[in-house]
Amino acid sequence: MDPKKETMNEEELKARAEREEHKAKGSKEKEEKTTDEQSAEEKPADEVEKLQNELDSLKDKYLRLSAEFDNYRKRTMKEKAELILNGGEKCISSILPIVDDFERALKNMETAEDVAAVKEGVELIYNKFMTVLGQNGVKPIETKEQPLNTDYHEAIAVIPAPAEELKGKVLDCVQTGYTLNDKVIRHAKVVVGE
Repeated sequence: MDPKKETMNEEELKARAEREEHKAKGSKEKEEKTTDEQSAEEKPADEVEKLQNELDSLKDKYLRLSAEFDNYRKRTMKEKAELILNGGEKCISSILPIVDDFERALKNMETAEDVAAVKEGVELIYNKFMTVLGQNGVKPIETKEQPLNTDYHEAIAVIPAPAEELKGKVLDCVQTGYTLNDKVIRHAKVVVGE
């Protein structure tokens, strides 16, 4: 055979082999591209589904929390209303025995001949009443010979002071003032020395 032809045949074979190889590579790349494209398409679909499930789960949690908070708010409002309606129950219950004492005192006053005994009974009831008020946080405001303090006292009259050291001080209390847990609920009405 002719060496020239042989070389050409070899070159042709090489070129053909390269083309075949190139074709095979191309189809393989196309297959890979197609597979990559498919998996790329599947990936977002899977991701979208996953995100949708997560969104649904979060919506469900949100709705449950919202309903739970709404129930909590309604329950606390109901409890608050009950406290307002029944808040004085303890205080009133502690005062009822004193009312009973007053009723007994009034019955005994009709037939009592000893005024001192009636006076003593009324004083006992008064002391019992003040004790109950103290147990409920109510305390009388001290006034006698105290300096005028407008946070606690309301001056209703000013008179000349009998002594120099009593100027600007409370000389007399017309109406006792009270605090409830250190908050003034009624100012003491007082007469002040000038």
